[in-house]
Amino acid sequence: MLAKAPKLKNTIKSKMKSNVNVRPASEAMIELLTLLFLSSLAEEAKAKAFEEKSATIRAHHVKSVSKVSLKKSPNY
Repeated sequence: MLAKAPKLKNTIKSKMKSNVNVRPASEAMIELLTLLFLSSLAEEAKAKAFEEKSATIRAHHVKSVSKVSLKKSPNY
């Protein structure tokens, strides 16, 4: 696992349709929210793998959990 989250500034700028300036505090907040989302996703995928009596977390566990968690969020 990465010790530090990758910089999301370039990703955000590439996804935006207009010219948006992302300030350092906002960039840090985005990185923290991304890390929180990924950690919760990993915990839920671990629980899903445990339900299926699997010793390892596989891609289909993460994919199924991510679909459920993105449906729960109000923005998607």
